[in-house]
Amino acid sequence: MNAPWSTIPQLVDDAAIRFGDNEAFVDEDRRWTFTQYRDQIHAAARAFMGHDVQPGDRIAVWAPNLAEWAVAALGAHCVGAVLVPVNTRFKGREAVDLLAQSSARILFTVTDFLGTDYVALLNEVVEGSTELSDLLPHLDEVIVLRGDVPECSTAWDDFLAAGDTVDDADRAERSAAVTGDDLCHIMFTSGTTGAPKGAMLRHEAICRAFLSWSDVIGLEEGDRYLVVNPFFHAFGLNSGILACLMKGVTLVPHLVFDVPSVMRRVAEERITMLPGPPAIYQTILSHPDANALDLSSLRLAVTGAAAIPVQMIHDMRERLGFEKVVTGYGLTEASGIATMCRHDDDPVTIASTSGRAIDDVEVRIVDADGAECPPGTPGEVVVRGYNVMVGYLDSPEQTAEAIDADGWLHTGDIGVMDAHGYLDITDRVKDMFINGGFNVYPAEVEHLMLDHPAIAQVAVVGVPDERMGEVGAAFVIAAPDRGVDDGPDPDQIVAWCRDAMANYKVPRLVVVVDHLPMNASGKVLKYKLRDRAAALHDR
Repeated sequence: MNAPWSTIPQLVDDAAIRFGDNEAFVDEDRRWTFTQYRDQIHAAARAFMGHDVQPGDRIAVWAPNLAEWAVAALGAHCVGAVLVPVNTRFKGREAVDLLAQSSARILFTVTDFLGTDYVALLNEVVEGSTELSDLLPHLDEVIVLRGDVPECSTAWDDFLAAGDTVDDADRAERSAAVTGDDLCHIMFTSGTTGAPKGAMLRHEAICRAFLSWSDVIGLEEGDRYLVVNPFFHAFGLNSGILACLMKGVTLVPHLVFDVPSVMRRVAEERITMLPGPPAIYQTILSHPDANALDLSSLRLAVTGAAAIPVQMIHDMRERLGFEKVVTGYGLTEASGIATMCRHDDDPVTIASTSGRAIDDVEVRIVDADGAECPPGTPGEVVVRGYNVMVGYLDSPEQTAEAIDADGWLHTGDIGVMDAHGYLDITDRVKDMFINGGFNVYPAEVEHLMLDHPAIAQVAVVGVPDERMGEVGAAFVIAAPDRGVDDGPDPDQIVAWCRDAMANYKVPRLVVVVDHLPMNASGKVLKYKLRDRAAALHDR
């Protein structure tokens, strides 16, 4: 199935034509129609031109789910620039590394989100040693979307003012020059090496994949979508911002996830579409206010990223009134989507599988030699189709490792496929685990933890957790001048990690050991650590 648009600029214009005066975006006192939303995006596009942003330039956004996030991102797309989303949980060093790797020219951010000043975080990285421009020579400007504007930064309104002298006909010409094969996003994902890699994604692939996603979900004109998933994530950006434009859906962003506030927003805004990990629905079902608040508007749900009880699917339909509950599987390198359940699948299928391949995409299970496995036999999940990334930014070797000569993307996930093509993810080749819906890569966490002066070696594993899906457990060996008895304090290490990395990466359990279990070749036997960590975590 081909989309009626091959670029995001075409999608923006088409949404305004089709849905004009319908409500498009609700954020605090902003209630934009689709026409007003388009006009805001076009104003941002002209501002980019006023700032001499060229096609292919990289534009980063490091901010929570705000209306300005979407306007800046889509405005960048409309001038042929490439969006680089930055995780709001990142610390300064993590953000600087990503900005440097992507050669971002402009950064959009905020100075007061949950008490965090992101500009200050950047400046802390270079304090007392060098200048930010030395670390980020490509970064021309930092734009503050909301909050106080520090010296050497620019306010959002001042950024927009630069477009006042740009003729909209020139903006339209620039938008029309964008093609489906042009890059739209560079989304960073970490691998077993611990080094973040930028997956380069194309306009046409994103448009096509998420039209397919929207059709499977059953999004319809007039739906009201509470986007709790962060915009910096493929789900919040592609399945949220873009899917709403595709189907004429009102986007209601949610800044901070907590169940009581989500339930209130559902009732106040008459939300029909509510995505989230299983924990959100389980908490709503058991919440004392579930019967007091009017949640009758709820119609559509998309869940996954953790084990799903079959009874929960029944309860979502029977007690909360959801018409459609869907699960799926995707990864950044496949534009964020590969398989989906269908809304008419039975609850057992929805709870126990990630669905089957979306239209025009192939998904297989293969053995170590690349041969397709028979149904019911575990192997590596591989994906081929229009949705596969162009490659990793500036990493041809890693691209060649990920995408073979026949175009198959090797996901590193272990799965089993049944005779009907339904996929069940059973393990992860790369040891990645999912904490609260966020992918955590042990090698990356280990790399960061080795900066702690009291740690000589560390191995991180994921262990099941009822609330978060999985949490991290770190086994550490003290530096040579320390021993087990006088070694690093676990609580101090956890506190140190909270300052050094995004909180979803922080191990919840730290165990100081005198050795790590290894095989004959010196590889850590993480399955033994998982068993030990699970026993400790369950105490």
